[in-house]
Amino acid sequence: MKRLMGGQWSGWLQRCRESRGLVLVIVAIALLLDNMLLTTVVPIIPGFIYDMKHPNATLSEHLEMAVEKTTPIMNTTTTTMATTTPKCSCGLNASNNSQLEFLTSAGTTMKSIETSTMNATSVRSAKETRHKELLQETVAVGMMFASKAFVQLLANPIVGPLTHKIGYSVPMFTGFIIMFISTLIFAFGRSYGVLFLARALQGIGSSCSSVSGMGMLAERYPDDKERGNAMGIALGGLALGVLIGPPFGGFMYQFVGKSAPFLILSALALGDGLLQLLMLQPSIVYTEAEPPSLKALITDPYIVIAAGAITFANMGIAMLEPSLPIWMIDTMGASKWEQGATFLPASLSYLIGTNLFGPLGHRMGRWLASLIGLVVIGLCLICIPFARNINHLILPNAGLGFAIGMVDSSMMPELGYLVDIRHTAVYGSVYAIGDVAFCLGYAIGPAVSGTLVNSIGFEWMLFGIALLNFLYAPLMYILRAPPTKEEKKSLIIGEKSSVRYVTYQNEEEEQ
Repeated sequence: MKRLMGGQWSGWLQRCRESRGLVLVIVAIALLLDNMLLTTVVPIIPGFIYDMKHPNATLSEHLEMAVEKTTPIMNTTTTTMATTTPKCSCGLNASNNSQLEFLTSAGTTMKSIETSTMNATSVRSAKETRHKELLQETVAVGMMFASKAFVQLLANPIVGPLTHKIGYSVPMFTGFIIMFISTLIFAFGRSYGVLFLARALQGIGSSCSSVSGMGMLAERYPDDKERGNAMGIALGGLALGVLIGPPFGGFMYQFVGKSAPFLILSALALGDGLLQLLMLQPSIVYTEAEPPSLKALITDPYIVIAAGAITFANMGIAMLEPSLPIWMIDTMGASKWEQGATFLPASLSYLIGTNLFGPLGHRMGRWLASLIGLVVIGLCLICIPFARNINHLILPNAGLGFAIGMVDSSMMPELGYLVDIRHTAVYGSVYAIGDVAFCLGYAIGPAVSGTLVNSIGFEWMLFGIALLNFLYAPLMYILRAPPTKEEKKSLIIGEKSSVRYVTYQNEEEEQ
């Protein structure tokens, strides 16, 4: 009986390990947790850094005091005017008393007006000081946010070719270990330098997870249409992480504390690691086919154009991550949870956009979906600076997230398709390039946003990146019908026994 149950368990486990659907789930969970960590810090770091610099007057107390100081000023003046109004006095010295009372009341009123003016001046001075400090902080926050993307940029050219030599499962599991360590450092870090280190370390883990995950999906789903659907679902996991991260981080930081969200994330990451260990069984796997060189892929103009679309599409939201919460504090007096909630519409619509345009992009043409997406991104970025309260940000942020989802879910499978028809169908390096493109937007955006906000202002910074999106959009037409390399195409057909290609899989299904 025990042997029978053991045999059934091993058979079920083996079927799960061979299931490409389960691989898709594991990749989606890995992207979900990675991007939750990426965005959970967005509403936490600006306030935390400000509070470290001002331990005796935190940002929340500063905002509350500013509101309290402005409200009682008018009440004090009104009360003083009411209580010092001269009353009628009947007596022998009525005229003298009334003159004395009038002078006394006038003097008291003048003093109250002077006090009110001094209070108003001090409030204005405090606001101006806070405004300057927040502008300076934008640079520090931007550099911290960009460090992850910069490190990921450096790691991707190493991880991509490495997957050709040892397979995808070992780098994928390595990414989990690094992310787990990074999350714990975020939980217990109490200085800018330690948090900077945690953010940079996350870049290495993200590189391993993203490149390996996308390469694994491209290998398991060789049919172009199925691959687009699978990558749309995986990017949906990424979108869900971006969706949950900011409000989760803002709520937990305000009502529980800084460490709480990161401890929860580390527990979730541990569960994902155990799932990988059980189902993927990380081991070294050698690739039989000769992979395309990184140089050949980088010099392919069609791959460069597709990757560039990913960069410009994500650069706008990357610029907003460090600058929008601080701009909201400065112009709207936004609380911690409001700073996190403002990214909620963008994340929710990104989730819808990636799942919708995975299959729809293949049907309408991925080049057209990306072209429309880039134009919509530009329009939404132009609208954001005109917002006067958090409600005004809902529509442009939602449009921004949906349009970025259109571009990402179209161009990620397009990279795999371009490798299929123009190179050899081994995907580690091309998705290293795709991840580099993604990271380039998230490296350049936060790194320059602080400097641009200080030099040209928040509004003109967004107008500039919107213009770049408008100018890049027409290049998508070049991807309408990319030419194939006939000699490499014939080589792929001749070697279909070594790697599972589209034609080979279809022949199997017919039999």
